[in-house]
Amino acid sequence: MARDMIIQHQLKRLRLPTMGRQYKKLAQEAARDNRTYEDFLLSLLEAEVSQREENTRTRLIAQAHFPYIRTLDQFDFSIIPSVNKAGVLELAKGEYLMKNENIVLIGNMGTGKTHTAVALGVLACQLGERVRFYTATGLANDLLEAQDQHILGKRLAQLARLDLLIVDEVGFVPFTPEGSRLLFQAFSERYLKGSLLITSNLEFSRWLEVFGDERLTGALLDRLTHHCHVLEFNGDSYRFKESLREKEEIR
Repeated sequence: MARDMIIQHQLKRLRLPTMGRQYKKLAQEAARDNRTYEDFLLSLLEAEVSQREENTRTRLIAQAHFPYIRTLDQFDFSIIPSVNKAGVLELAKGEYLMKNENIVLIGNMGTGKTHTAVALGVLACQLGERVRFYTATGLANDLLEAQDQHILGKRLAQLARLDLLIVDEVGFVPFTPEGSRLLFQAFSERYLKGSLLITSNLEFSRWLEVFGDERLTGALLDRLTHHCHVLEFNGDSYRFKESLREKEEIR
């Protein structure tokens, strides 16, 4: 009993909680199977590492502030046949993150752009990447507020450290001139340093309608589309079709 308490205490000091919880069980299994001390130690270490990795994934997903959790397995590509399924699945591997490449999902409202953006964001978190999800209006307001509080530099530095910044719904609401400038600054500071994923209901030729300044919009698109994966989501509303299908299944 005293030895068990000492082991638990030492593992707690070393911050190895999973080993503390599992060493007795794994020791019994090792003794039963006549395994070596090295095998027993390896099992303990694997359990600790596996739990730490799971804890990291959980923490990264929570810190990303997704509006909800979605996976690509939940996306029915047959409903929106215009979506390049092979292209989406290729992006799911996460290689674009290693290359600091961008993604832009463009198409009609309700066609699954946000679902796909969240799913790719969750996958990035599972790869150990730092991700943050914003709506375009939310990010613009956040930057404006940071500027008013004289912490804009700090907020921009936080955004720059992200491996993936997701900005949803670009094009739904025009930005103020100052909001456009701050968004341009945030996006520009990520150029070739981190990935940016944007969803929009507007073709690039119409982005001037929301950013307002021709030179700024041109410069933004120049940086954004350099090393960029552009996927089109065209067709009728995915949500509407999904709702109809669910109703048919109930009948």
